[in-house]
Amino acid sequence: MTQTHQTPGPQRAKSRSPEYDLARDVLGGLRQDLFHDAFVYRPLRPLGPDSSVAGWFDGRGKWAPHALVVAIAAFVWFVGTASTYNASEVTMLLAGLLPALAVVVTLVRPALAFWLVLAVAPVTLALGWGQTLWPWSEGSFLAHLVVVTIVGIRTRPRTAAWMWVLTLAFCLLANGAYNRDFGSNAAPMLFVSGVLLLLVTLWHVRREAKQEVAAERTVTAVERDRRTLLEERTTIARELHDVVAHHMSVVAIQAEAAPYRVENPPPELEQAFVTIRENAVAALTELRRVLGVVRADDYQAPDAPQPTLADLDSLLANVRETGLEVERMTTGAVRELPPGVELSAYRIVQEALSNTLRHAPGASARVEVSHVLGGLGLRVVNGPARGLVKPSPGAGHGITGMRERVAMLNGGMTAGELPEGGYEIAVFLPVPPMEETS
Repeated sequence: MTQTHQTPGPQRAKSRSPEYDLARDVLGGLRQDLFHDAFVYRPLRPLGPDSSVAGWFDGRGKWAPHALVVAIAAFVWFVGTASTYNASEVTMLLAGLLPALAVVVTLVRPALAFWLVLAVAPVTLALGWGQTLWPWSEGSFLAHLVVVTIVGIRTRPRTAAWMWVLTLAFCLLANGAYNRDFGSNAAPMLFVSGVLLLLVTLWHVRREAKQEVAAERTVTAVERDRRTLLEERTTIARELHDVVAHHMSVVAIQAEAAPYRVENPPPELEQAFVTIRENAVAALTELRRVLGVVRADDYQAPDAPQPTLADLDSLLANVRETGLEVERMTTGAVRELPPGVELSAYRIVQEALSNTLRHAPGASARVEVSHVLGGLGLRVVNGPARGLVKPSPGAGHGITGMRERVAMLNGGMTAGELPEGGYEIAVFLPVPPMEETS
């Protein structure tokens, strides 16, 4: 059996040049913007409640853009009718109605409005409506400028460029096909429409830039808040390390010493204490390992023990040396609380007073510590800023840290400005009765 091998002929399909691809994309944009979208229903949306214009008329200002377009269409109707000479009443009516109709159509179908206003120009002059200029009568001239401006605002810069190009092509075709004795207004149309569309394009670019900046700021703010939250949680974990490590060390030591305090303990009891000690040591090792992960490179463990409510007097004395007038009020039966509650309460008061120094210079402050049944209440109040020193702007990290500490202890917290001026922070840290020690 004889097999015939065919040699492939020369390739007819050659690689397309970049110029071809560019021309295809350009023509595709024209087809999409002004042909495909010509009959797309795109009603002009009313203004939102946040718009300043909408608030001028008690909420009814949301229809202000629609009313403006209708008013402009009425003016175009007047100009088109008034500029018609030696014509019947019906002719004068249509001379203003057709350009005005194209303006109104921009409210629902912007691309179609451009084709309508472009078609109105030759129709009005062909029927003898306005014989002073060519190729646009006074009414169609004004309507064309209004329509291309509104369509440019409602669409995109690419559409604005295509409308100007088609306007140029129409001017060249009209002047070449039929040249009258009176003057042409093609040059003024091209210049004015070009300036208007350029301004519209710049407005689009500026608006898109503002939207991008706003989006970037939103993302940055979210990331900053998230980073701040993680930093606060890391700081709390570092501070509580000593508290938890102390308790685990006590458990390990007590478990190791317990068998020696009982005469002839049974083997089961000795084995139980050995297991308790081994678990406590393992937990302490894992705790240190976790702390090493969250600890910064430049972090140094504090030499002094973590502060408690007993150290509040020293804190207030240091704050008074900076010029802040602060008083302390303690109510209820003072008792020893769990170390985590003591540490968190101290840090909350410390941060609240620091916020007073930064944001309310010259103000006075009051710290209230309430030992109540079931927990601990804290209230830090400061008055309004006084004096010539300007408050320091803040990012709200202090409040975030306080909320994290309160949430860790399943407590509650409120923070806000007072009606008479100043700021108040109120916190409740619950303490179960079994955790309270006398």
